[in-house]
Amino acid sequence: MEAASSHRLRPQGGCSAQRLIFMTVALSEFAESLTAESAFTVLAIAKQLKAAGKDVVELEIGDSPFNSPASAQAAGLRAIKENVSHYCPSAGIPDFRETAAGFVQREFGIPATAENIAVGPGAKLFEQFFCESFLNPGDGVLVFSPHFPTYPANIARRGARMLLKPLRQQHHFRPQVADIEAFLNDDPSPRAIFLNSPHNPTGGVTTEQDLRDIADLIRGRNIAVLSDEPYCHMVWGGQHHTLAAQAGMLEQCVAAYTFSKSYSMSGWRLGFCVSSPRIIEAISLMINTSISCTPPLVQLAGKAALQQDSAERDEVMLKFRTKVELLTQGLNRIEGFHALDPTGTFYVFPDVTPICNQLGITSHGLALYLLQGADDDFGIACLGGECFGEAGAGFLRFSCAERDERLQQALDFLPVALSRSERITEWLRKHPDTRLQSPYV
Repeated sequence: MEAASSHRLRPQGGCSAQRLIFMTVALSEFAESLTAESAFTVLAIAKQLKAAGKDVVELEIGDSPFNSPASAQAAGLRAIKENVSHYCPSAGIPDFRETAAGFVQREFGIPATAENIAVGPGAKLFEQFFCESFLNPGDGVLVFSPHFPTYPANIARRGARMLLKPLRQQHHFRPQVADIEAFLNDDPSPRAIFLNSPHNPTGGVTTEQDLRDIADLIRGRNIAVLSDEPYCHMVWGGQHHTLAAQAGMLEQCVAAYTFSKSYSMSGWRLGFCVSSPRIIEAISLMINTSISCTPPLVQLAGKAALQQDSAERDEVMLKFRTKVELLTQGLNRIEGFHALDPTGTFYVFPDVTPICNQLGITSHGLALYLLQGADDDFGIACLGGECFGEAGAGFLRFSCAERDERLQQALDFLPVALSRSERITEWLRKHPDTRLQSPYV
């Protein structure tokens, strides 16, 4: 019997009859287990609906609606004209590494030099390199949840174990130091901790005192920390603090930064990490054996942004703050929504448990209903909290990456969408997988 996936080839010309069979090669268990980052899945649905003529307010993706800074654009164009289009050192061009080191020392108090910097295409790849640097099969990794959806895949790559601890709204979505202490004491093989502050999706911010306490717990122990800090300039009260600035923590910590948020350069794909020279050397070898290097013309654009565009960056951050306030206040005026004013990021993460329980719909189902089912001509793209782990169930995440008038359109539409009981009933009939099986508590 032949495999269903085989194909026969007819003999050509005077060749004797023969049959070639092509078999589909099985994917690995890891490849079969992967799922896409939910924001990009919903983005694809939103773009498809827009292409078909539907008006969609896109609040699903964490992208900036603003232009990249002028100096970065000019430096990138200049690099192209000067044919800066060849390989560079895997760790990054020396000028960029030196500039980035001065930047984190000046802004965040990290005692860095060029040897403490490695450059990559955004911050996300450093999750993978961190795991490859420190994790062996069976190692325990503490992750606070809701969590960024690519964390589990990178931990699974190494055969490590992910231990989840909840971030709670009543604690302003700050990680509890007691949970770290319990992980260190109770896990059979504690090896790493993932910290994300300012936090996506909740908007929580880890305080300087929290970081001191964490550093005191892990200092001198065989524990590595990924400090994921893409939203470092989106702290709306006080300033950003990093574990990497605590005494001795560069020896145990990899802090990751990106130009996507602070400098509206998401499409340039540029980021960097900060750690000890020994760890940076290991990560640089991983860059060398995977992507070779980050395009030098992109690094020159980033260098210009760090050196010349801080004023423009800070103006844009103020605009984001206005958007966050508009969306938070507007959501809290809608019955059934309860949102904290985010301490950081450009996301608002309201608790919608009463609405979900009343309608009998999951929060992910509610998000998809607002996009696809609430109206034929208008929709809102946002994310259900389940996209960030089970701890996010009963919440929605709204990005503020749209014009203010579009944010207001979304706010005005939400009560209308929630009042359309016949449409909600029809949505649940057609999509029974979004029906809430038991009430959220």
